[in-house]
Amino acid sequence: MTASHQTRPLAPASVTSALGILRADGHRISAARRLAIEALFAAEGPVSAEEIAGGLEGRLPESDLAALYRNLEVLSEAGLVEHVHVAHGAGRYVLTGRSAEGWVACEGCHRLQPLERSKAAELRAAIRTATGFEPAFGHFPLVGRCERCEEGTA
Repeated sequence: MTASHQTRPLAPASVTSALGILRADGHRISAARRLAIEALFAAEGPVSAEEIAGGLEGRLPESDLAALYRNLEVLSEAGLVEHVHVAHGAGRYVLTGRSAEGWVACEGCHRLQPLERSKAAELRAAIRTATGFEPAFGHFPLVGRCERCEEGTA
């Protein structure tokens, strides 16, 4: 049980600062939890739990997938990690503060691409005008088919 739960996302600048946030929230720092944080800092964008458990293509030691999911849940509750759903593929995880303004995902090849801030604003305005709803493209990205999949070259 933790001392408190973060209600706002945090943007840790380093592994050390992320660990400090966890300690301040009352969490123990295990080797598996440290490894999960190191993997998220080493990742170049949102990654699946399977990629992290596999050691990010040899960049880090492999880890237990079940324990990793538990640690990702703790990191998410602490406001350090965001979870992004990608079409029909595996969910991906990214450090808070490294997330894009929004995401677009290809339901063909499962590629995830960040939305530029100006493009995200344009899309939000168009959807708001058309529907009256304020869209969010973070946790659930805008899903479609990328140009390569549409052309059949993926």
